[in-house]
Amino acid sequence: MSLADRLPEDDSGRAFLFGAGCVLLAALFALTPLVASVPGALYVFFEVGILFVVYGMLVLGLDLQYGHTGLVNFGHVVFFAVGAYTVAMLSAQDSFAGLSLGYPWPLALVAGVLVAALLGATVGATSLRLRDDFLAIVTLATAEIFHTLFANFRGIFGGDTGILGVPQPIADLAGDGDTTLVATLLLFGGITAFAFALVTRLTEAPYGRVLRAIRADELVTRSVGKSVFTYKMQAFVYGAALAGFAGGLFALYTGAISPGFFTINVTVTVWIGMLLGGASNHRAVLAGLAVIMGLRLVSRFALDVAPLSADAFASVRLVVIGLILVAIIRYRPAGIWGDARELGVDS
Repeated sequence: MSLADRLPEDDSGRAFLFGAGCVLLAALFALTPLVASVPGALYVFFEVGILFVVYGMLVLGLDLQYGHTGLVNFGHVVFFAVGAYTVAMLSAQDSFAGLSLGYPWPLALVAGVLVAALLGATVGATSLRLRDDFLAIVTLATAEIFHTLFANFRGIFGGDTGILGVPQPIADLAGDGDTTLVATLLLFGGITAFAFALVTRLTEAPYGRVLRAIRADELVTRSVGKSVFTYKMQAFVYGAALAGFAGGLFALYTGAISPGFFTINVTVTVWIGMLLGGASNHRAVLAGLAVIMGLRLVSRFALDVAPLSADAFASVRLVVIGLILVAIIRYRPAGIWGDARELGVDS
């Protein structure tokens, strides 16, 4: 039997192998400083790429909640923020503002996932029996409440200054900025591939078919003996935990966090990416997010030649993204790569 015959043919298996390869390459780059520096144009590419793979974990969790289970979560950023703040407060040392307890970062990262999952369970227990539009309002309100807390309680969360002094394990291992950039993109890309493999395996199992049945018709699903609320709660908590993990990694990459990192724009970005690509298709939502992040990358270079100020150009970029979303919803309501029959929409 050849090696090709032994390789996994399913998406989750290929993603797992890809993730393992990325992690190994990240370790190699971190231990071997780059001989040449990263050019300025590629530097921007790596920065946006890191943000893409971090947001990739967010969009996978959101797709599990909405694309497969039909849960309208407009406050996904709150779990991202809670994971980041938990890691920052527990692991930071000598921060100018906010708590900085100085615990080891692996312990803080585990705590960030658990706190995000606990918040997801709390929100889910009180909200998942609500109708979709009310659930959307509750999750959006939760995100705004926590954003206000982060911005105003300086003694705990650092206020607008945020929390500084968060450990940066990849930077400490790599030693220089260019090597850190490449190693971080590879490592986070590998972790996102692992997340893709995990959610793909979960949703391709009979468990995933129950989630899609709930999205299609709760009453029918309940009539065959399935506990709809339990499945909804599980999907909501899984998505929240994945967002918390992404937030923790983001804090360990940036070395500092503040409320400005966790605005409603994060939720809008991942929602647009999911709808653009096609909900309930993990590869499609990542591709849709890549389109949005690609526009962000192109716009960075276009700003240098556009006869507009930075603020005006940012507004134009939002208008362009909005028009793209309107066109997709009008002509491809299931998304560019989505399955209209799977989602039950007219294409």
